[in-house]
Amino acid sequence: MSLTAGVVTPPLLFPRAFSHVLREAANMTFKFDKLYRLGAWGAAACMVAICALIALQVTFRLVDALLVLVGLSRLGMSITGVSEIASYLLVGATFLGLAYTFVHHAHIRVTLLITRLPSAIRVWFEVFCLIIALAISLMLSYGLIGLVRESLQYNDVSSGFVSIPLWIPQLVLATSVGLLCLALAEALFMALRIAIRDPASFREATANDDSEVL
Repeated sequence: MSLTAGVVTPPLLFPRAFSHVLREAANMTFKFDKLYRLGAWGAAACMVAICALIALQVTFRLVDALLVLVGLSRLGMSITGVSEIASYLLVGATFLGLAYTFVHHAHIRVTLLITRLPSAIRVWFEVFCLIIALAISLMLSYGLIGLVRESLQYNDVSSGFVSIPLWIPQLVLATSVGLLCLALAEALFMALRIAIRDPASFREATANDDSEVL
């Protein structure tokens, strides 16, 4: 069992055929792997920031409670808008690791049908799935970019205790989906190359990597 960007991947949950495409791409042709790792580090930083904010808020309340117990007055220290800030940090923690998680084949897929297909047919199913995923991600990215432009145009801010410009979390979200589009495009290129050159070798190539998938 592995833990990647906050996603737990049970053994044999990810299909061997598709993991071969991603493994070969990650090791040989993922030219933007550093960008995906940077996104993962950003997601981790957001999670650390959430934990730090909540820990500080709880600490301040505990200190006030202890002061009241010993008969002293409260300090009254608190972080304004901690819940709102944490909610926006959660956006980064959730989406910045999408591309990194995809590249390291930690996304869950249901493959009861395609794993029973011959290699020459299965590789084209993988290409089809990647095309659909890329198309949806591109449409989502396009919509998010438009949302960022609208927020910048109208100077939209959050309606909580802290007025946070909405374009900031929206830009993080758009960047995250853009990185996923880039990873999907690279994986699609890799799958197409295998499908066109030697689709029958798809299963044979994965047979030698069983120990890595287990």
